[in-house]
Amino acid sequence: MDTIRRLIRLAATALLVAMVTATAFFVGYGTGRADVYTHTAQSEATASTAPPTGEPFDVFWEAWDLLQRDYYGDLPDEREMTYGAIRGVVELLGDPHTAFLTPEQATLWTADLQGSFEGIGAAVNEWPEGGVLIIEPFEGQPAWKAGLRRGDVILAVDGQDVTRMSLGEAVSLIRGPQGTRVRLLIRRAGEPEPFEVEVVRARIETPVVQSKILEGDIAYLRLMEFTASAPGKVQAALRALMVLQPRGLIFDLRGNPGGLLDAAVDVASFFVPEGDILIERWQDGGEKHYRASGRPLIGDVPLVVLVNGASASASEIVAGAIQDSGRGLLVGERTFGKGSVQTPYTLSDGSLLRLTTAHWFTPHDRAIHGEGLMPDLVVEFTVEDTEAGRDPQLERALEILLSGAIEM
Repeated sequence: MDTIRRLIRLAATALLVAMVTATAFFVGYGTGRADVYTHTAQSEATASTAPPTGEPFDVFWEAWDLLQRDYYGDLPDEREMTYGAIRGVVELLGDPHTAFLTPEQATLWTADLQGSFEGIGAAVNEWPEGGVLIIEPFEGQPAWKAGLRRGDVILAVDGQDVTRMSLGEAVSLIRGPQGTRVRLLIRRAGEPEPFEVEVVRARIETPVVQSKILEGDIAYLRLMEFTASAPGKVQAALRALMVLQPRGLIFDLRGNPGGLLDAAVDVASFFVPEGDILIERWQDGGEKHYRASGRPLIGDVPLVVLVNGASASASEIVAGAIQDSGRGLLVGERTFGKGSVQTPYTLSDGSLLRLTTAHWFTPHDRAIHGEGLMPDLVVEFTVEDTEAGRDPQLERALEILLSGAIEM
């Protein structure tokens, strides 16, 4: 809680900075005359009703009271002003993974981890240049039916620009009650101009696991997200696949944005029989080792793990543990490089502060954050492949397992 109190103090200071910045903007935008009335808190009776403590935080209350008393115009309600202050300091941290969520956004985030929500049915992430990147439209769901593709970028939702919003804010606009319609402005590689797509929202059950048998008796298992239910679903799928005595297994983590740490450790333990799954390290140098729980399910079946630039966080934990243990071969593209730990703190009004509290390292002490994992075999997946309906990464994994190039 001390951390939160310090952040709230900093947040209040950020609000003051924001107010000063706003004043400077209107000066520059005006006619060049001295239109700004300068007024110090000392020129009249002290504006602040809060008792002075001799700390810099006193300035916040002075500014707050002056806004309430003297501002010519409509102020946001106090809740929005408080949230704005917290967002200000979160932005000052420069950490894209530390975030403040309103109660409404916190509810959406919790629903994600549980694996169900109402929306368009697609895995998404932030696009570095602004907007929402569609990592994967879920087969048979509204986004898929509307023709959205992997790699599309959402620029606006119902005419509202989302390129400068946080991912949580943008997602809250994209989602909505089932049966309602949402207009998305899409930028697609190869298209000269953005175009609009209308999608009818539906109740979405995240397809956490997909499994099947491919040609040549090769088993295929895809994990979409590390939700609370993921370990149980992966376990059931693996047991069903292993009964068929496959010649090899392809574990597909492409486009998997991560999820719960406990789920990652449990899933990795199905593949790595012993030793560390990851190392968690804090700023003070302290660390914690998460070890395999001794539940390998695939025996000596040869394993290939598919990864790409959208495999992040918990996906990188599992892929890194498999790679370091020598239990499987990584095929695809360098992973995203999100190896930081976010601890969620629910605040008194239901809002949520997600703080980066540690970084993750693979069992061989390789940094994940900002680095990603380099596959053992790099295979690109181009826009041309998508348009042609090809999957060169999956094809290469099949070739490797059918040729017996790896043995376990």
